Amino acid sequence: MTRPITAGVDGSEESLAALAWAGREAERRGLPLRLVHAWRFEAHDAFDVGDRNTQRQWVRDGLAEAARTVAERHPDLTVTTDVVEDGAVDALLAAAAQSEMLVLGSRGQGALVGFLLGSVGQQVIIESVRPVVLVRAGDEPSPKLFEQGGPPAEAAGHEIVVGQHGAPEDSAGALRFAFETAAARGATVRAVRAWTLPPVFAYSPGSLKLLDEAGGLEPYERKALAAALQPWRERFPDVPVVEHVEMGSAGQVLLAAAERPQLMVVGRRARRTAVGARIGSVAHGMLHHAGCPVAVVPHT
Repeated sequence: MTRPITAGVDGSEESLAALAWAGREAERRGLPLRLVHAWRFEAHDAFDVGDRNTQRQWVRDGLAEAARTVAERHPDLTVTTDVVEDGAVDALLAAAAQSEMLVLGSRGQGALVGFLLGSVGQQVIIESVRPVVLVRAGDEPSPKLFEQGGPPAEAAGHEIVVGQHGAPEDSAGALRFAFETAAARGATVRAVRAWTLPPVFAYSPGSLKLLDEAGGLEPYERKALAAALQPWRERFPDVPVVEHVEMGSAGQVLLAAAERPQLMVVGRRARRTAVGARIGSVAHGMLHHAGCPVAVVPHT
């Protein structure tokens, strides 16, 4: 079964930016686009906000208008709409589970910082079993650069930046998403692996032997990145790849890795603490500071 790209739409500026991004991505990938609006009836004693049927019709009319807009921009795209009478988190999680990805909008916090992530967006990212892409209000593609026989580029840097860490399986989902996106766009993947000096107590005879065989810490990290990328290079031979290994914190290295990338892709393993689940520190940092759309891909 072909899974659609789903956009959460509520009529806000940020959700319309997400819809525009989702429409472009669905067209590139040859996938259908699904628009979802989560809605619950709300009565108000002081204002005439209509009865349940009236409110539902208002929502349907707004969603239909959004669908017409995206269909005009992408006439060959299959577009469907769903009004789900449920809480936003539950409705979006259910939609995401049936989708290739879920695209949500977020209010921007200015030119130098990234997303203002509300409680709904945060909870969806934590619990979603599928990739979630956050798009800021006002996000616009740069002028399209058409290549002979190829898809348009969307950003000056023309790169999809993806973070890689640990063993190959730890970042397989994020790498897959990055390569699929780059292949659809004719873009380059910049794979970033950050490393730091381990504390003295982390050394063991076994780890020292591995480092010695690799020729030192940085060559060891380069070999680890190359090993993680190998199956994706083989699967997507036409996608150019830049391997980026740098000493520093993962968040800082990722943010500095490329100027104005088309998309930042990070993996996510939700950590549960005494006060509830939390997004990992790297994903959290990208969502709050990246100046481009961010895809958060759950570890499988």
